[in-house]
Amino acid sequence: MPSPLLPQLLFRVLCDTRPPAVTDGAYLFGQTADNQESVFAAAGQLLTAMLTRRVLLPHTEPMSGYPGFRAWQQALHGQGIGNLQIEGVTGIASTMLHTLIEAEALVRFARLRGYRSLYVVAPPFHQPRAFMTVVTVARREYPELQLYSFPGTALPWQEGVTHSQGQTRGTRSELIHGELERIRVYHEKGDLASVEDVLEYLDNRG
Repeated sequence: MPSPLLPQLLFRVLCDTRPPAVTDGAYLFGQTADNQESVFAAAGQLLTAMLTRRVLLPHTEPMSGYPGFRAWQQALHGQGIGNLQIEGVTGIASTMLHTLIEAEALVRFARLRGYRSLYVVAPPFHQPRAFMTVVTVARREYPELQLYSFPGTALPWQEGVTHSQGQTRGTRSELIHGELERIRVYHEKGDLASVEDVLEYLDNRG
């Protein structure tokens, strides 16, 4: 049964407050080409408003529907974002990408670089689970890391797209149910912190 506090968490993740200072980076979760414009637009907004110093991308070859670091780097160049503002998150030793693999690599990369604050960016339908997953890993491995949620720009909700390792197909609106179900299943599996734990993190962040 879903936590009665899940609606509160969803609102807070999708409408998070801004940090008191510029963050060290903004991580763009790997997406299929269908959804990548959502996180690209958010990256441009964060850099233009000087809310973050750089955007972080998964540093991998194309896999699991993600077009790959070089393709995304070139796409961001097309938006006027230069190499000095783009950094690849290394340490993804896998032949596939999924949210937990990315979150683990991101938190470990941030710890090695000494980054203390990051935005987490994913399309709105994916944002709650993406943010919860990074918080889950950070609480365990790097509790000093201050994480802030910045959802990607909303794209047409009734457009059919491919998502989730390039295997799940549906409208963006239809994908919401699957994301909420994954939150339940992954929490029961032990891969995701509880709704209550993530709310506690937000209440005590910084």
